[in-house]
Amino acid sequence: MTRQKQAVSSLLDRTEEFTSAQELHARLRQAGEHVGLTTVYAQLRMLAEAGEIDSVRSENGEALYRRCTTGTHHHHLVCRSCGKTVEFDAHDIEAWARRLAGGHGFIETAHVMEISGICEDCA
Repeated sequence: MTRQKQAVSSLLDRTEEFTSAQELHARLRQAGEHVGLTTVYAQLRMLAEAGEIDSVRSENGEALYRRCTTGTHHHHLVCRSCGKTVEFDAHDIEAWARRLAGGHGFIETAHVMEISGICEDCA
C-alpha cells in the first residue's frame, strides 16, 4: 500500500461521521499529506468494493464515506440534520429482497437500504 493510500485509510480509521471525499482530501492536505483528490476517490472506491467502508448519499446526492463498524451486511438510519447514523440489521428486508429478485429471475443480487429522518436530539 502506498503512503497516500495508507494516509486515506488511516484518516478513515479516525473519522466517526460520514464524510465526503472532498472533505477527507481537505483534512489530509491540512495535515500536510500530499494526496491527490483522484487518489482519495480511487481509495474510497476500492475500500467500498471490499466492504471495508460504508457509503451513503447526502440530501444533495453526494457520496459520503466512513469505516464500517459491524463487518457484516447492514443498513443505515441517517439524521438529515446532524448526520448521526445508526447501523441496523433487517432480516425481513433481506428476505423480501431475495423474494423480489428471485421472482424476476435475478440471482447474485445486492442492495442498499438507507432511511433518513430527524434524530431525537435534532427534533
